[in-house]
Amino acid sequence: MMRDTAAAVTLGAVICRRLFGNPVMAVLTADHFISPVRRFQQVMESAAGCAKRTGALYTIGITTGRAATGYGYLETGKRLEPDGDVQHFQLVRFKEKPEPTTAEQYHADERFYWNSGMFVWTVDSILSEVQAHLPIHSERLFPLGRKFGTSEWTEALQEAFSALPRISIDFGVMEKTKNIRMVKGDFDWDDVGSWSALDRFLAPDSHGNRARGVLHASASENTLVFCEDPSETVAVLGVRDLVVVRSGKRTLVMNRSQAEALKQLVTRMLDPT
Repeated sequence: MMRDTAAAVTLGAVICRRLFGNPVMAVLTADHFISPVRRFQQVMESAAGCAKRTGALYTIGITTGRAATGYGYLETGKRLEPDGDVQHFQLVRFKEKPEPTTAEQYHADERFYWNSGMFVWTVDSILSEVQAHLPIHSERLFPLGRKFGTSEWTEALQEAFSALPRISIDFGVMEKTKNIRMVKGDFDWDDVGSWSALDRFLAPDSHGNRARGVLHASASENTLVFCEDPSETVAVLGVRDLVVVRSGKRTLVMNRSQAEALKQLVTRMLDPT
């Protein structure tokens, strides 16, 4: 079971090296809204081509659309030679999620971009950086390449992961390396990382209720309903500030204020011990 993004990225690169040698590797996140897709493809193709030529680690910076406190930020430095109409920069540093005043300053400063959490690099480049900055990860995970596809794989994977510290690839590598660049992601982007983020994509009724699915709401306000099957019907009566999610035989009902505690609930459900 993947415990952290540094381990997931390292293991993915190890497997890529075993199967393909030294290809370009992209790390993308599943819960992002991106449009138009063709512009996203152009930006990724540019990052991939330059990563292959230079060996640099690339991240994708998003033009800030508002003073968001829920995103990390990237501070750019020198503007590099553009690749066609795709802009490239040296990256100065990563910035953590800011408080509102700082977010306003970042939004007003053209040097700052949202950190999309998307990365592009060659396998050799990222594994070299992992070896330099995360020696335990390299020691435990690099040898797994020889066991991939064999009967020893599952046991070796569990043993290796049991001794790894929990750390993200951002903290473990990207904030430490000097060999890092950024391409400007000038496309529409949103990190739909929480249920409340869907408010930006679903039109409200006159009482602030939003839904994907057939919603019947009475005396209810600011409630979000999401049905995996958009033909499904949900009725709410006399409630406010709820999130209701229907997926197959599973249902989630929570107050919006408890969104941050959802991960803890899911963890307990998966591992009740």
